[in-house]
Amino acid sequence: MSLVVAKFGGTSVASPERIQMVAKRLIEKKQAGDDVVAVVSAMGKTTDELVGLAAALNPHPAPREMDMLLSTGEQVSMSLLAMAIQARGYKAVSFTGWQAGITTDDAFSRAKIEDIAADRIRKALKGGAIVVVAGFQGLSMEGDITTLGRGGSDTTAVALAHGIGADVCEIYSDVDGIYSADPRVAPRARKLDVISYDDMLELSSGGAGVLQSRAVEFARKYNVVIHSRSAFSDAEGTLIKEVAPSMEQAVISGIAHDTSEMKITVRGIPDEAGIAAKVFSTLAGNNVSVDLIIQNISNDGKANISFTFPSSQKEDALKAVDRISDELGASEVLFDENIAKVSLVGTGMKSSPGVAARAFAALAENQINIIMISTSPIRISVVVEASQVGAAVRCLHTAFGLDSDSVFEETQLSAEEIAAKMNKGR
Repeated sequence: MSLVVAKFGGTSVASPERIQMVAKRLIEKKQAGDDVVAVVSAMGKTTDELVGLAAALNPHPAPREMDMLLSTGEQVSMSLLAMAIQARGYKAVSFTGWQAGITTDDAFSRAKIEDIAADRIRKALKGGAIVVVAGFQGLSMEGDITTLGRGGSDTTAVALAHGIGADVCEIYSDVDGIYSADPRVAPRARKLDVISYDDMLELSSGGAGVLQSRAVEFARKYNVVIHSRSAFSDAEGTLIKEVAPSMEQAVISGIAHDTSEMKITVRGIPDEAGIAAKVFSTLAGNNVSVDLIIQNISNDGKANISFTFPSSQKEDALKAVDRISDELGASEVLFDENIAKVSLVGTGMKSSPGVAARAFAALAENQINIIMISTSPIRISVVVEASQVGAAVRCLHTAFGLDSDSVFEETQLSAEEIAAKMNKGR
């Protein structure tokens, strides 16, 4: 008998019919002798609809009230799923995040889990019930409802798996595992049977949308095994866990892309010690998460600094840059939203020289210009024009021998469709 945490995203519970499918799957686990805790996201586009309702009443709603509102989406899902299980003759009980014992800090809309007191969950499991928990939410020490931000339901599931000592945390979505690239962009992408925490974390941070980086980071920290699976098939999926190095380890595990970033260049600022610190401390003070950075020095004692960041933080970034550019006497500030980041990931590259050279050569052969470059021991990221992101992913995928013999059946996505996919839900 195993103790399983199973998380189902918004697509998996988007309709009564799909909720019935989830209920059937959970009951089958129970019949097999497993104890089961399900974590659910809000149904379909519920969160977007709630955001729209708030905007219709107040263009700048208080973060506390937004968390109060948005947390209701998951509560609808948890209640309906528990009802569906009960209708099939099995015991089920639903818990909100705080009823499940999830305590967070007080950072509304981006709260972090600080503790889990899972006594009620354990008691319900002991009583034979299937437990259903609302993802994405918790309760601060001050007693306020908080939400965990993007990927919050994944994080809830992994944290609960650690908190109750689950054998595995299953993450169900509309794809059947982790691929070497987004198969809708690279049709010859291969499904991976196993991937290490480190590689998965880099892929998630690089834009792979199957798992959120916060959840993977939590899993790595506490050694929680994640099983990425499809909610609509019985395919084996992909295990994310600690993987021992192998002599035959692939140089590159996968390629991720991200179209949700923008670039700012601040030109003509003093080439002096401490200037970069002023720029980036100002951005940090405005809660802007900087990704890639380039600084160029000219012959006239001036410098140019370029950096990328999530486009969702555009307003905060612009305010910060306006202030610091005036203070430093910048000659010009340039903005570019027509960019995309492509990242090659693999722990095998640490012992394989020439990876960057091969990647840059493949891009050059396909007339793809590199705007920015960033590297780490297991990742190489390049920024390219957004219109070239699909071509960049495909040529790199081929260059590093990742293509499979079979072709993914969906039509290749355009740059606009890729961007839309990247910006969907939580």
